[in-house]
Amino acid sequence: MLLALKLAYRNLMGAKLRTWLNVFVLSLSFVVIIWQKGILNGWDQQARRDTIEWEIGGGQYWQENYDPYDPFTFEESHARLSDATERAVAEEKLTPILISQATMYPEGRIQNILLKGIDPGQKIIELPSIELVTENDEIAAMIGTRNAKNNNLAIGDFVTIRWRDANGTFDAAEVMIVHIFKTNVSTLDAGILWIPLQKHQKMMQLDGEATILVTAQETGFYGSIVGWDFKDHYFLLTEIREMIEMKSVGGYIMFLILMSLAMLAIFDTQVLSIFRRQKEIGTHIALGMTQNQVIALFTVEGAAHSVLAAILAAIYGFPLLAYQASVGWAMPGATDDFGMTIAETIYPAYSIGLVLGTTLIVLITTTIVSYLPTRRISKMKPTDAIRGKIQ
Repeated sequence: MLLALKLAYRNLMGAKLRTWLNVFVLSLSFVVIIWQKGILNGWDQQARRDTIEWEIGGGQYWQENYDPYDPFTFEESHARLSDATERAVAEEKLTPILISQATMYPEGRIQNILLKGIDPGQKIIELPSIELVTENDEIAAMIGTRNAKNNNLAIGDFVTIRWRDANGTFDAAEVMIVHIFKTNVSTLDAGILWIPLQKHQKMMQLDGEATILVTAQETGFYGSIVGWDFKDHYFLLTEIREMIEMKSVGGYIMFLILMSLAMLAIFDTQVLSIFRRQKEIGTHIALGMTQNQVIALFTVEGAAHSVLAAILAAIYGFPLLAYQASVGWAMPGATDDFGMTIAETIYPAYSIGLVLGTTLIVLITTTIVSYLPTRRISKMKPTDAIRGKIQ
């Protein structure tokens, strides 16, 4: 085996430019595959972290009629909190949110929105609800930067909203924008107006009622609550998980293209090498090497491309990937309108498992591709090969 390694190294170095071209293409595949997967991992981690901190906490209790994808359920998606639930809210283990439909009239235009009431003193999620505390009699409201931009609203502006309370009576009032917050979680921003919970309950004639209960991250599942369904992280992060899986499909396509190009180059190199070195193969066999040993020699030569490629990729890829992880990848401004949880800058996340897994896959694939052409050696006649007869 040691002899095969020495001969393989000598032959690879003898091929010079052809060897290094194959190694460079294969190393590029290493770096691009790891970079692309690192971007998706970083996006996934940031999206999960931001969604948990800003919106879902340790999990949510949904009123049994609530369906966020069916606005017709909102009128019936509320219930009064029990005494035990009220005590949990007071202990900061839960925070209630009341959701209803409303219409906003910015600059005389009609804009359908969701009106969400939240306790200004809550500390369970990162939403800056404390900004809703005011000393004036006006109804304080806050919105996200996307909503403010789309409706041309600024802090201090008044805007008219209209809603229908629990008795079916339409009412309207002016609210004052007291704060504009910035978040990566678009579901807290687009088409949503946040107001104090008690004010919202009074407007809707739903004293002491709520639509969802957000649990503290330290608490998570608080126990069964009659009339409420608990939704854990796995359920609430389904959209993010499916989105990352969908984006990964594109990454796999890129992976297949890069690997196909690299493997095709190595396959062609092996075929050409076997064709041009027939005399050498015949000489090896005549000197006592078995055909299987010669096949192993050529297979090791092909597989050595991936080893050299891994070394080359580490030389120039490690600084590049480390720099990318430190400065991140700035996303285009238009991504704010995509409705996805995505930060302005994504910081790639690499892991030892990702690097080792990619290296192992490339090594195995290269070895298989290198072995396939060498099967022709078993059909060669050593005497004809030494004489230079093309076979």
